[in-house]
Amino acid sequence: MARGKIQIKRIENTTNRQVTYSKRRNGLFKKANELTVLCDAKVSIIMFSSTGKLHEYISPSTSTKHFFDQYQMTLGVDLWNSHYENMQENLKKLKEVNKNLRKEIRQRMGDCLIDLNMEDLRLLEEEMDKAAKIVRERKYKVITNQIDTQRKKFNNEKEVHNRLLRDLDARAEDPRFALIENAGGEYESVIGFSNLGPRMFALSLQPSHPNAHSGPTSDLTTYPLLF
Repeated sequence: MARGKIQIKRIENTTNRQVTYSKRRNGLFKKANELTVLCDAKVSIIMFSSTGKLHEYISPSTSTKHFFDQYQMTLGVDLWNSHYENMQENLKKLKEVNKNLRKEIRQRMGDCLIDLNMEDLRLLEEEMDKAAKIVRERKYKVITNQIDTQRKKFNNEKEVHNRLLRDLDARAEDPRFALIENAGGEYESVIGFSNLGPRMFALSLQPSHPNAHSGPTSDLTTYPLLF
C-alpha cells in the first residue's frame, strides 16, 4: 500500500518537530556525502534548529574558509567587507563609551572640572552624594551583620558557661558525688573550691597508723578530681 502524501506545513508538536528535524538533517547530510563521493563535488551545509543549535556539513576535501573564499571569487562579492565595517563601527562606539567613562571617573576624583559649568557641577555633586549614600548604607549593613553575629556568638558562649556552672552546682549538691570523710580512719578527705577558676575536688591519702609505711607520716598523696 502506497504511503500517503505528507502535507508540508509546520509541525505543531514540539517533540515530533524535533524528531523530524533530526531525521531529515541526517538524511540531508547523507545525500551531501554521497554527492561529494560520487561527483567529486564540494558541498557545504549550515543549519540552525528552532532552538538555535548549529549543525553543519563540509566536504572532507575542503574547509569552511576555503569554501567561502571560492564562493566569493566565483560571484565576485565580498562577504566579509560589510561584517568588518560593522565591527569597526562597533569598536568606535565602544571606544567613545570608554572615553566618557574614564572622564567621569577623573571628574569624580576631582580632575577635569574646568570645562564643567554650574549645572554640570551640581549634577556631579548630586551623583557623588548618591554614591556616598550607597557606600554608607552598604558599610552600615556590613557592620550591623558583624555586630549581630558577634552578639549571637557571645550569647551562645554565655549560655554554655551558665549551663556548665549549673552542672557543677548540681554535682556538688548530689550525694552521689560526695566524698566519704574519715571512712574507718583510713583516709582524710579534703574539698577545695574556687569561685574564680575551675572547681577541684581532691583526696589526701593519710594512713591512720604511723607504722603502716616506712616513710614519714607527713608524706601524703593527693589525687585531684576535676569535674
